[in-house]
Amino acid sequence: MISRTRSISVILVSVLLSGVAQSAHAQAVSVRVLEVCHGYGCAFRSKLSPTSANTASFVTIMAKGRASPAAERAAVAKAVQHYETLALKVTGVRDDAKSKFAASRIHGQMDCIDESGNTRGLLLYLQARGLLRHHSVAANTSRGFLLDGRYPHWTAVLRERSGANWSVDSWVEPMGGRPEIVPLQDWKSKRLSNG
Repeated sequence: MISRTRSISVILVSVLLSGVAQSAHAQAVSVRVLEVCHGYGCAFRSKLSPTSANTASFVTIMAKGRASPAAERAAVAKAVQHYETLALKVTGVRDDAKSKFAASRIHGQMDCIDESGNTRGLLLYLQARGLLRHHSVAANTSRGFLLDGRYPHWTAVLRERSGANWSVDSWVEPMGGRPEIVPLQDWKSKRLSNG
């Protein structure tokens, strides 16, 4: 029972602090350096300085998405996968799929706050380089708040030029796996399955 109470406390504190973590993470994105948040709620921050070869890889990946919004979302998925392979080199730890309650404050493990913040940081990096033609980066958002019977969960968001919003959720797969990119309204209505 103590373990379950601690888990719920961790979730509540994470939800309350997530807005702060999301804001701080968004401000930390620079032209040359990306932050890799990990340890749950961005407890640890590691610097990822993309090399010119890394940047060239992102350019090549995103060039395949020029034809349409759907093609760009497919390219974004590949860019997120590439980013996570770089993040692995920085943290030295392969993050598990879907956060486990007991992994809080463990170096390299990521909850949805870390994952969504890292994904948003990458999306802002791509946007700053003119690599997003059909979308812009919107603020991260969440679903669930315990009282509705769902655990809180965060995602990065792309806004299509048409106005449609898309969830970019890298939390669902282990580090380097393909993120789930679905219409935000569909993502918002899902129930969270934690493994």
